[in-house]
Amino acid sequence: MPSVCSLFSGIGGIDLGFIQAGFDIVWANEMDAAACRTYRHNFPNTNLIEGDIKRIATSDIPDCDVLTAGFPCQPFSIAGLQKGFKDRDGNLFFEITRIIDAKRPKVVFLENVPNLMEHDDGKTFLVIFNGLAQFGYPVYY
Repeated sequence: MPSVCSLFSGIGGIDLGFIQAGFDIVWANEMDAAACRTYRHNFPNTNLIEGDIKRIATSDIPDCDVLTAGFPCQPFSIAGLQKGFKDRDGNLFFEITRIIDAKRPKVVFLENVPNLMEHDDGKTFLVIFNGLAQFGYPVYY
């Protein structure tokens, strides 16, 4: 069964889809306490680490076939302040690349908002695209 590590897991929406497709969520991370309570209720057998991903060493994250991330959308959304990478949460994308660099999963699955491609005249998406492509991943969007 292919293994998944899940970043910014929220209550587990992305994880549920992967479980239903036959994947095993071997590790998850979320820092919002309320979301963690719900996640633990929905996925009691998953190793959920509650805390800031910036404080988690890559050596504490298991190897996996797939890395998923529903990284925070508010910095890029038309419904948010659109501060992009100037927002603390907008910079969480770079935590994803830190983990990719250390773990080199076969697949990286990212979820975000429709405005992501248009944000900052496309510059934000270009940073994300290049951030993934530098590791040799083909990027489908």
